[in-house]
Amino acid sequence: MNMSTTNSSLQLLAQDLSKEYPRSPRALLGGFVLAARALDKCRATVAGTGGEYHFDCPLDRMFFDFAKIDSAAFRSKVEAGATDADMDAWVRAHSAVKSPEEVIVWNNKLRFTRICDLPVELQVYMEEYIPRCVPRNRPVYVFFDVYDLEEERI
Repeated sequence: MNMSTTNSSLQLLAQDLSKEYPRSPRALLGGFVLAARALDKCRATVAGTGGEYHFDCPLDRMFFDFAKIDSAAFRSKVEAGATDADMDAWVRAHSAVKSPEEVIVWNNKLRFTRICDLPVELQVYMEEYIPRCVPRNRPVYVFFDVYDLEEERI
């Protein structure tokens, strides 16, 4: 979908991710970490303003796979110009995970995952990514710190 055919509501909601950052992976949507960030990247991708960010990347897949939400269906709702409130309700309705306790445990596991606790392929990737992208002399305590440090939130 190109910008000329993109829903005008979506155009108003989409960030230009070549000039600003998506939300922190810690931000909640539908009760889930990672979901608000996935929404920001989806909107920008559809609007053609994704910059270096990619929708449905391995980070987004963590959310989609856990919640058992189809990323194409998520994107279709976004393409229709859904607001954050619309998407919050949509995620809650379409997630296969309905137990608040299960969501909280998953959220906290991700919030406090250390690099050494990631799958080995992600550890290998982060070994090169962190020195290249995270400001020097800024310690990475947990996985989400990588994004919040790089994107100047902490």
